[in-house]
Amino acid sequence: MADVKILVLVGSLRAASLNRQLAEVAAESAPAGVSLQLFDRLGELPFYNEDVDGEGVAEPVQALRLAAEEADAALVVTPEYNGSIPGVLKNAIDWLSRPFGNGALKGKPLAVVGTALGQYGGVWGHDETRKSFGIAGPRVIEDVKLSVPAKVFDGKHPRENADVVQQVREVVEKLVAEVS
Repeated sequence: MADVKILVLVGSLRAASLNRQLAEVAAESAPAGVSLQLFDRLGELPFYNEDVDGEGVAEPVQALRLAAEEADAALVVTPEYNGSIPGVLKNAIDWLSRPFGNGALKGKPLAVVGTALGQYGGVWGHDETRKSFGIAGPRVIEDVKLSVPAKVFDGKHPRENADVVQQVREVVEKLVAEVS
């Protein structure tokens, strides 16, 4: 199989976010021939507005769409905000869903994982993220799930938890297996 490129979107803007750290673990533990590329500019995207979507769309939107087009798959690593999708991630989904029916991730495999403070590790937010992306065009891999309660990390980087590192690696491997 040729090298596989996975676009990584992190639903938290905080530099020290546990979800960003999980994304780092995914990149560090990826199998040979697989590269994970974090799109680190979600905070720069303007709110989606169809009136400004077209020729001359903002440069961060162009960069996001290009990164999505060049990727073979996508991994979304996100917290849960108030039981749902963080606004910055929902905005990215809206930009990636256009043009409707032919967005940059159309048909590409996508998995959603992450961590959150609640006892279920963000399950509701992850389910909502999968639902929204499923409507937006990617092929959401429903059986690839990982929602880790933040208390598991006990203030340490996720890479220090061997079980989590293994689970993240398995997610990446399953996602790669879905690339055709």
